[in-house]
Amino acid sequence: MRPSRGGIERGAPERDAGSAAVEFLAVGVLLLVPLLYLVLCLGRVQAATFAAEAGAREASRVLATTAGQDVATRRAEAAVGLALRDQGFPAVPGSLVVDCEASPCRTPDAQVAATVSVDVPLPLVPGFLARAVPTSVGVEVRRVAVADRFAAGGPG
Repeated sequence: MRPSRGGIERGAPERDAGSAAVEFLAVGVLLLVPLLYLVLCLGRVQAATFAAEAGAREASRVLATTAGQDVATRRAEAAVGLALRDQGFPAVPGSLVVDCEASPCRTPDAQVAATVSVDVPLPLVPGFLARAVPTSVGVEVRRVAVADRFAAGGPG
């Protein structure tokens, strides 16, 4: 064959025809799948953080403002359960730990701490891998509220 003006033969076989699209798809999938998994995992951990923070905040407020220790504890557990269910997590017993500076918790100027713990299972992890490496992330939030100094009716 006769060379053309650019020095390239006409009719030469093109060995790289279409391979750029295949390479782009392969690299794209190899980068996109782990990135999507990371976003999914971080989204669940962030949701657990939101739930634990809201639950701990409301539980400490309820404990510091509600008269009657039993009533306050039930209301605090209900607030934590609502916050957890709102973000798609089960309200398991033991997810709320209450720490009162004085007894009863509503003693004027006493600090009331509420700690909420959430266990976030990582999505799409096969069972055989669960025996070898940790497959969940723990989130724990602690909030402190101070009981009102001038609460009507005093502690109770």
